[in-house]
Amino acid sequence: MVSSMFELPDDHPGVADPDYRRRRAEIAAAAETWMPGQPIPTVGYTDEEHAVWATVIGELKEKHERLTSRQFRDGAHALDLPIDHIPQLGELDQRLRELSGFAVEPVPGLVPAREFYGRLADGTFKSTQYVRHTSVPFYTPEPDILHEVAGHLNMLANRDFADLHRLAGETSRRCETDAAHEFFSRVFWYTLEFGVVWESGDLKAYGAGLASSYGEIEEFRNAEIRSYDLVAMGTQDYDITHYQPLLFAMADHAEIVDRVGELFAAFDDEMHLRLVHHHHAA
Repeated sequence: MVSSMFELPDDHPGVADPDYRRRRAEIAAAAETWMPGQPIPTVGYTDEEHAVWATVIGELKEKHERLTSRQFRDGAHALDLPIDHIPQLGELDQRLRELSGFAVEPVPGLVPAREFYGRLADGTFKSTQYVRHTSVPFYTPEPDILHEVAGHLNMLANRDFADLHRLAGETSRRCETDAAHEFFSRVFWYTLEFGVVWESGDLKAYGAGLASSYGEIEEFRNAEIRSYDLVAMGTQDYDITHYQPLLFAMADHAEIVDRVGELFAAFDDEMHLRLVHHHHAA
């Protein structure tokens, strides 16, 4: 029986395609029954799915060379994704363990935020295995294997970014109130998902959301760019359905490691109240 988690929103490119919906449910079902300790399910991808991967990854690899930070590129070069076929999640899990100690677990679809973040503390990234609809290869309204791998796994292949993800997971587990957790998740959004950094006078992307977006990675320099501002990041609303109009730039990679790392190492409910109170008082 296909559970409601496989239902697609009305604006999904594949919502009116019964074959795609059936395929999505089939791949997701294997992940839903997976248990830790078992081999990650192998997916027999179709020629059409491999072609979507080749189209998107081929383009993104070129864009990463021009538009992402050196540390992101280092991770991507080390992971060395194939262009001509979709790698199995089990292969990527093994490679990532060797590069940064991070592991990968299959999931059937979106997981609750606290569950997703919490597993990062254990050095584990939860990844979907299905592929976006072929009609719009450069867009997906939800995480699919292209987003997870081209963005997050490339990033997690770099040890600095892997360490920051672990710290983020620990932060998530420390946040008891929803308000503190929401503040933390917005900082995560503006750094590890949509972070940008100055590199030799050029603005480069390092966040997984930008790095996996064929269109937005070419446009992010047109956003309003602000310097690191913790309270602004933690209280800023964002809309995931549009290119981000506001981004926060780090001065260099060391600032990402130091400032984001220090925050994720110390942030809790008490610190949240102190930051917000100080902001309102000012």
